[in-house]
Amino acid sequence: MVTEAPLASILIVDDDPASRLAMQSVLATFGSRLVSAASGEEALRCVLEEDFAAILMDVRMPGIDGFTTARMIRDRRRSRYTPIIFMTAAQEDLSMLRGYQAGAVDYIVKPVIAEVLRSKLSVFVGLNDMNRMLNAELAERALTEQRLRISEDNLRALAAHLQSVREEERIHIAREIHDELGQALTGLKFDLNSFAKSYATDEPDARSEKSQAMCQAIDRIINSVRRIASGLRPEVLDEIGLAAAVEWQGREFQRRTGIRCQVEISPRFVDPDRERSTALFRIFQELLTNVARHAHATRVDVHLKDDAGINLEVTDNGCGIRDEDFQGTRSLGFLGLRERVQAFGGVIAVKGSEGKGSTVCVSIPLTSQQPVFHA
Repeated sequence: MVTEAPLASILIVDDDPASRLAMQSVLATFGSRLVSAASGEEALRCVLEEDFAAILMDVRMPGIDGFTTARMIRDRRRSRYTPIIFMTAAQEDLSMLRGYQAGAVDYIVKPVIAEVLRSKLSVFVGLNDMNRMLNAELAERALTEQRLRISEDNLRALAAHLQSVREEERIHIAREIHDELGQALTGLKFDLNSFAKSYATDEPDARSEKSQAMCQAIDRIINSVRRIASGLRPEVLDEIGLAAAVEWQGREFQRRTGIRCQVEISPRFVDPDRERSTALFRIFQELLTNVARHAHATRVDVHLKDDAGINLEVTDNGCGIRDEDFQGTRSLGFLGLRERVQAFGGVIAVKGSEGKGSTVCVSIPLTSQQPVFHA
């Protein structure tokens, strides 16, 4: 959004106070800010302090005359193209030539005709206003383009991060399947072969003992499959809902890390739809992972409620998060969390104090745009 530009300023340079007052009276209703200077030196100081849409310059002044003042104004880069209109009591060809050589854009003979002066100034002030508006629009466009570039950089970094996370997760799952399920199934295969070979010669008690051992091995394999599947998507999230899944994840986090996790859920909490439940659960998992990796905490407090939306708050008593830890492309984890939350029109707020822990608040409305980012 482009802000309204301020009024254009016009500088009136004349050593005669009566002439300055007359010019101010003529331009009182022109709609511009009027600045007066009684000498060339004063005019130069005014030009150093601010930019003008146009300058009305008396030719004959004591000290630095109008021609010298105009040339000095033209030598300054910021005022090089400021329109200068000379005013003189006598129309002389040589004087007009010197004025144009000094950089004047027009010449007015005193006494000034008000309509003529306002007409001439309206051209230059109008062009100046257009240039300022154009510059403001260009500045706004440049700022918008810069924000877009930053957003694109963040999204590219996030995409690369997500791809890396997916690959790490695949490697982790493959390792679990190979190391745990593969070994268990290989052992079960040997047990079955041994059981088949010795079945005819074994006593009934021996056969029963071997069959029970194989059943126990099968139970362990089933539990491993359920655990791996729960890591991909907990059954409790689909079967019982978000509230139960958050409580289960809190217990698992405490069992796995030794960090005490206290979960409080609103008594009348109603589980949201599947998309919001999945997003909030994944956000909760990511927050707990950040606590385990970086916070050095001994306690985590979790609050889940549905007051004018779904609100999740996770507080730890760890080392405290810093602004640079969750802003910009350096914190791709939090960038992913923001993308998840914003997909539902929600917000995420992070606050921390060094040595006093951190709090992350996530709020997702119950009705919003369709999600564009899924687990």
